Amino acid sequence: MLSWSVAAWSREEVYQTPEQFLQETFAGTVPEPEVIWLTDALRPQIETIMGHALPQLRLRYWPQNRRTAWILEEISKEKPITVGLVVDEGRLERVRVLVFRESRGWEVRYPFFTDQFTGSRLTADQRLDRDIDGISGATLSVRALTKLARLALLLHSQTTGRHGASR
Repeated sequence: MLSWSVAAWSREEVYQTPEQFLQETFAGTVPEPEVIWLTDALRPQIETIMGHALPQLRLRYWPQNRRTAWILEEISKEKPITVGLVVDEGRLERVRVLVFRESRGWEVRYPFFTDQFTGSRLTADQRLDRDIDGISGATLSVRALTKLARLALLLHSQTTGRHGASR
C-alpha cells in the first residue's frame, strides 16, 4: 500500500503572497485599497466573461495614478487559482500566478505563458485583443487565467475617472 494519497498531489503552492505581489508592483509603497461594487449593470458583463456569477458584492483593488492592481481567483478544474494582475491605462502590464492549488496545469505560472498577456486590451465584445497560446494538459488553467485577465481589464475600465485613468 502506498503511503501517500491523491490529496498530496493537489496541495497548495504559494509562489508569491498577495502582500509580496503588491509590494513589488508598487515599489514598496502600496496604496490604500479601494472597492468596486458589482452593480446590477456590471454583473451581466462579468457573467459573460467568467461564464458564471461572482458571489461577491464588491471587489478590492489597489489604484495608483493610471494603474490598478487586482488579486482575483478563478476555479481551474476543482480549486481556485489566485492571480495578481496589473492594468495600466487599459492594458495589462503584468499577470502573476500567486497561488496554485491543482495537481495539473501549474505551467501557467511561468513567464513563457503569462508574458503573452502583457500589453493586451479588452475589445468591444469583451475579448482580449490577441490570441493566447494554450499549454497541453493545462487547458482549464489557461482558461481561468484568460478569464481573469479579461475581468481585470473590465473592472479597470469601470474605475476610469476615479484615479486619473483614461479609456
